[in-house]
Amino acid sequence: MNKVGCIGAMSLVFKQIKEDAELEKCVAVIRESFLTVAEEFNLTPENAPTNPAFINLGDLQKMREKGIIMFGVFHEDTQVGFVAVEKANDDTYYMEKLAVLPEFRHRGYGRMIMDHVFTFVRNNGGKRVGIGIINENTRLKQWYQNYGFREIELKRFAHLPFTVCLMSKEV
Repeated sequence: MNKVGCIGAMSLVFKQIKEDAELEKCVAVIRESFLTVAEEFNLTPENAPTNPAFINLGDLQKMREKGIIMFGVFHEDTQVGFVAVEKANDDTYYMEKLAVLPEFRHRGYGRMIMDHVFTFVRNNGGKRVGIGIINENTRLKQWYQNYGFREIELKRFAHLPFTVCLMSKEV
């Protein structure tokens, strides 16, 4: 584990996740974290099957097999979050499934997770981080914009009940 971020007396520890037992705990954290969004936007396994609220162990195992780096985020001995980082090309990495459990939100943890991702990307030679979010989630979009992300493109997919907003930020 490597300790990274601190805000006041709060600190987070980031642990790269590799084992199936660790992935199983991450599934629960991701599902619980994204369930609030799924409920807000009426997402179901039928209308948004790839939404992280419906992720399973096999999905994370496939991500691991693709070489996607996954971090469990811990406060003291409790896993409070998750994030995955995928190298898209020499310059760009994708930040995926950034999750903070609802009872741990509004403490600066999301920002600390992004700081960790940006340090990781910078240390691995990346120049930008890309994300995809639900465009209609204006609160989340504003949060990312406040961190410095800018909208690149809006995409509609016939199989999704929302618009995808692709955003990017230089590291």
